[in-house]
Amino acid sequence: QVQLVESGGGLVQPGESLRLSCVASGSIFSPYWLGWYRRAPGSQRELVAQISSVVNTNYVDSVKGRFTISRDGAQNTLYLQMNSLKPGDTALYYCNVKYLHLGTWSDYWGQGTQVTVSS
Repeated sequence: QVQLVESGGGLVQPGESLRLSCVASGSIFSPYWLGWYRRAPGSQRELVAQISSVVNTNYVDSVKGRFTISRDGAQNTLYLQMNSLKPGDTALYYCNVKYLHLGTWSDYWGQGTQVTVSS
């Protein structure tokens, strides 16, 4: 079992920055993908950014150049640095871990942290 706890959300004005953190406890096996997803009111959950066990990264087009995903393996922490925030980034942000172990994919989610961008 893997537990994920997000933090770092809040209310900010357009153009400001936030850094989200996700602390993972439990065993995560390689290969894996660590990701941030978000769900805006009335919308489907979407992938924001992912980083793999071999440090490949993916970003949704709307955040490229503004958001950076990173991880601290020693502290089992995943980060999402969000710069130049826009009202359209307002959403509940979730941390996700997917890994393959003994031929089976496992998938874990955090509870989410709210990001609100408003003037």
